[in-house]
Amino acid sequence: MLTSNVKTVRNDMKTLMRDAQELFREATAATGDKADELRQKGMTLMDTAMSKAQELQTAAIQTGKEMAETADDFVQENPWQAVAISAGIGLLVGLLIARK
Repeated sequence: MLTSNVKTVRNDMKTLMRDAQELFREATAATGDKADELRQKGMTLMDTAMSKAQELQTAAIQTGKEMAETADDFVQENPWQAVAISAGIGLLVGLLIARK
């Protein structure tokens, strides 16, 4: 779920950035009413980008909470297995650090 949301938001952000760049190129050459129209379009694009970023943040927070709950449930149900896994990971990290 998070991966697809990240890809979708990333693609949306790239599209928005390209549109904004094109808009700013046009705005540098325009004056008067045209400049006001382009400025308004730019503000709309920025609002859309902020909205997409907030959606991604919400999805990431929700996924993080779900992962924490799953880990907590696993540790509650299998305390010794969790200790063994943690010790194994600690040993591997220690070995990797010692090699460098």
